[in-house]
Amino acid sequence: MIESLLRILALVKKELLAILKDPKSRVTVLLPPILQCLLFGYAASFDLNHIPYALLDRDHSGAARGLIAAIDGNGAFERVATLNHAAEIAERIMEKEAAVAIVIERDFERRLMAGERAKIQVIADGRNTNTAGTAAGYVSAIAAAYAKTWRADHGYPAAPGIEIVTRAWHNPNLETRWNMIPSLIGSITMMMTMILTAMSVAREREAGTFEQLLVTPYRPFEIMVGKALPSMLVGLIQATSILLVAQLWFRIPFAGSYFVLYLSLIEFLAASVGIGLFISSIAKNMQQAMIGSVIVVMPFMMMSGLTTPIMNMPIGLQYFTAINPLRYAINMTRQIYLEAAGLSQLLPEMLALMAIAAVTLPIAAWMFRNRLA
Repeated sequence: MIESLLRILALVKKELLAILKDPKSRVTVLLPPILQCLLFGYAASFDLNHIPYALLDRDHSGAARGLIAAIDGNGAFERVATLNHAAEIAERIMEKEAAVAIVIERDFERRLMAGERAKIQVIADGRNTNTAGTAAGYVSAIAAAYAKTWRADHGYPAAPGIEIVTRAWHNPNLETRWNMIPSLIGSITMMMTMILTAMSVAREREAGTFEQLLVTPYRPFEIMVGKALPSMLVGLIQATSILLVAQLWFRIPFAGSYFVLYLSLIEFLAASVGIGLFISSIAKNMQQAMIGSVIVVMPFMMMSGLTTPIMNMPIGLQYFTAINPLRYAINMTRQIYLEAAGLSQLLPEMLALMAIAAVTLPIAAWMFRNRLA
C-alpha cells in the first residue's frame, strides 16, 4: 500500500512538473481563469444601465411632462429623439437608434384625475428580448410610482388596485455578476481541468515517453490516479483564484462555508476528471485530445444553466442535462456562495456527482487497462 502511494506521488510530481516547468504553461494555467472571471464580471451582464429611447408625447400636459422628467431622471434612460408622429417610431427602432419608444396617450392626465388607468404605450425592439423585456419593466415601474405620487401630490384619492412590493433575496440589487461569478467557479474550472486531464496521456504519446511508462512497475490504477490528481489540484487552485477575484475585486459577499464549497468542488472535479481521462485514453495525440475536450465541454456549458435556465430547454434536453456534472456544480456554487447552503440542502447534487464519478472513473480505468495491456 505504501509503495503504491509512493509511486502515485512520484507520478503526481512528474505531472505537475510537466505542467508547470514551462513559463508559458504556468501562465496558461493561472492567468486565463482570472481574465475570464473579470471579462464575464464586466461584459457578460444582463443589467441595463443605458437604454436609449424615443418619446412621442400626445398629451402635452403637466402630468405628461412630470412623467417624462421621471423617466429622464431615472439614470438608465437616455432620450435620443422626441417624435412628432407615430410613423417615426419604426425608423428609430429599425436603425437601432432607440431600444424602446414611449408613447404617452392624449388623455393621460384626464385619466389620472378620474382615477382611471392612464395609458402609456411602450414599443420595444424585440430583436433583443432581454433588453426589450427589462426596459418595458423599468418603464412600467417608473410610471406606476409616478402615478401614485402625482395623485397624492394633487390631493386625489389613491386609485383602486394592488400595491406590489418586490424584494430580491440573496441578490438585493439584482446584479448579474452576483449570479454569474459564482457560477464561473465551476465552469472555468471544469474547462481547464478536463483539457489538462485529456492532454496528459496524449502528451506522453507525442513525447515518446508513453512506452517508457508501460515498462515501469506502475499499475493502470496508479497511472490513472497519478494523472488525475495533478489536474484536480490545478482545478482547485483555479477555483481559489476565481473565488478571490469574486470577493476581493467584485466584493460579492460569501455567505456559505468554505469547507462545504471545497468538498463540493472535489466531488465535481472527480466527476470531470473521469470524463477527461476517458478522452485521454482514446486520443492518439494532443490535437485529438484538445478537440475531444472542446466537443464535450461546449455542450456541457450550454446545457448547464449558466446563461439560460434549464427549465426553458426542451424536455429531451432537460433529461440529458442529468448527466452533466457542470449543471450540479453551478447549482452548488450558487447555493453555497449566495444562500449559505449546507450539506443537507446540497445532498441531491452531491449524490448526482457521486453517481457520475462512479460511472466515468471505472470506465476510464477500464480504458486504461486495455490501452496499457
